[in-house]
Formats: sequence, C-alpha cells, structure tokens
Amino acid sequence: MSTISVAAGPFAHDRSSVNRIMLDVCLALTPATLFGLVMFGWPAINLWLVTCVSALAVEAACLHLLGQPMRRLLDGSALLTGWLLAISLPPWAPWWIGVGGSLFAVGIGKQLYGGIGQNPFNPAMLARVALLIAFPLQMTTWALPHPLFSSSAPGFIDSLAITFAGAPLADGMVGATALGNLKTELTLNRTAEEILGESFNVISALFGSTPGSLGETSELLLLVGGVWLVLRRIIHWEIPVAILASVFAMASIAYLINPDRYAGGLYHLTSGGLILCAFFIATDPVTSPISRVGRLIFGVGCGVLIYVIRTWGSFPEAAAFAVLFMNALTPLIDRYWRPRAYGRNVRGKPLVAAKWTSQVKEVDKV
Repeated sequence: MSTISVAAGPFAHDRSSVNRIMLDVCLALTPATLFGLVMFGWPAINLWLVTCVSALAVEAACLHLLGQPMRRLLDGSALLTGWLLAISLPPWAPWWIGVGGSLFAVGIGKQLYGGIGQNPFNPAMLARVALLIAFPLQMTTWALPHPLFSSSAPGFIDSLAITFAGAPLADGMVGATALGNLKTELTLNRTAEEILGESFNVISALFGSTPGSLGETSELLLLVGGVWLVLRRIIHWEIPVAILASVFAMASIAYLINPDRYAGGLYHLTSGGLILCAFFIATDPVTSPISRVGRLIFGVGCGVLIYVIRTWGSFPEAAAFAVLFMNALTPLIDRYWRPRAYGRNVRGKPLVAAKWTSQVKEVDKV
C-alpha cells in the first residue's frame, strides 16, 4: 500500500505574516509618533524608549519562564504593544509609568492569557486604564508642546530629571487637553460655544499643536497612517468608519438640540484619541469581530460609548474604556454574526446537493 504525504493544505495564502502586519502598523504610526516626539521634546523621547524597551524586556522574561524560543521577540507584537501604550501616555510622565504599564500590558494583558492571539482585551488599553485608575495625577498631567531644541524646551539633562528623578513641572509647562478643558469649564456655567471659541482651533487640532497624549495630537498624520493600513488591507474599513460616523452623528444631533451644552461633531472628531482608537486600537484583529456586520456593530458600540463617556462620564477621554467594553462583547457578536462558511448557508447548515450544483454552475458561467 502506497502512502501519500500531504505537505500543505489546499488553502489560499496572501503571504501575510505576523511580522509583516506588526511592521506595517509600526510604519503607519511612525509619522504621528515622530511628530509627537519633536513637539514634546526629550522627556517624551525618554518615555517612549523606556516603555518600548520595557515591553520587550517583559516579553523576553515571559518567554524564558515559559520555555519558549526567544525568536518570538522578533514577531513585533511586544514592540507594538509598548509603542501603542507609550503614545497613549502623557508625554512627560515619569519612567515608572512606562515600565509599570508595559509590565501590565505584556505580562498580564497578553502573556497571562497565553500570548499572541489569545488575549481577549487589547493589552495596551488594559494597561492604560489600570494606570489611569491607580495613578490619576500622573496620568492627567499634560505638558504643553515644547518643540525639540526650541528655547522653551527642556534640554537633555533637564529631561532626565523630569523622566527619572520626578522633577516638578513649572505651571507654564502644563495645561489641559481640549476635552478636559471643555468638561471643566462647563461646570462653571459657561456655554460650549463660548469655551470652544476661546480655546479650540480646528487647524491646531488637526496638525497637533495642542496638549494631549504623546502620539494622539496630530489627527492628520494618524488619519494618513490609518488610511494607508486600510489600503494595505492590514485592517478593515468597517470599524474606523463606524466609530467616526457614530461619534460625529451623536455629537451633531446633541449640538443641534442644545449648542450651549454640547460641542459639535467636528470638535469630537479632532479631539483626544478618537482617530488613534478608530484606526490603530479598535481594529486589533484578535479582540474585534471577524464578520463585516460584526465589525460594524463593534465600531458603532465603541463610538456610542466614547461619546456617552466623554459627555456624561467622569473621564474626558473614553477610548480605552469603550474598546475594553466592546472587547468583552466580541465573543457574543461573533456568535450571532458569523461569516457564511463555503458550502453552507448563513445559518451554518450544509447546502442541498442540487442547490449546491446549480450554484457552482452559475459561478462557472460568470
């Protein structure tokens, strides 16, 4: 009796790999990240390096403890997790925020569940929420833009004191984000139009000359990177479009109802980490639904939660909370909205042979 050895299954392959996907996402993040590093100077560079190196170190330690090969460090997943965490932090946060966040993101958010592809929640956002709850002061102290090598920017030695020695920041170096300023000023019985007329400029918001997290301020560069990922088919368009459209629609409706209390849709689209969330965080293929309808539901859910928490919640920024909540619902969404399997109907039942033959003939005619 002869033996047939099958080398590989008859599956189509588009030559994608984990390494390629992670590299493409990092490349898409590079313009906005470089802009943030230049705008916030040496302390931001220190924090980004510490966070990314810490993520790689924690990944290496976990691989060693689990007896897994160290070459898995080269897949880029730990670097991307540390990168996303770093650009979601206040740019002048102390070093232990980056180290602690990386430890939580990689060690607990990723490796505790079994490593890459097994985590139910986005690791970077899980760490950001944990840091925000545990260290609210450090996570809500926002540095004003001080471009690298400008006269007002701290030098390299001063930046080491800020990052590693906890040097206090002068009053002229810190300020509120656009979302934080609006939420605070509304409690003083001022109108939204009056507040935004004094403090909000759409051009500054698009190009990034505003306080905020390290990599979220330049909405335009993030949008360019996100669209590039869609064109490269690294991510699907449904989640970003659903998030942005739902936030814009809710904000516009609220603004039409009461413009004295609520900001318009354009303000919400260009403020905070919405663009970063829509293209780089919510689209994580491990923690988001697999079907087109499921991705649309997931995106709308994220957008609704972001707007609700921003408007009526305790925190001015809500992207991390919204994504984690919808991550928890992803298995339920996948259960009820699955893509149709080849040879089966939408309910998962096998197609009748005659019907199947007729469909194959129709395909052949086309």
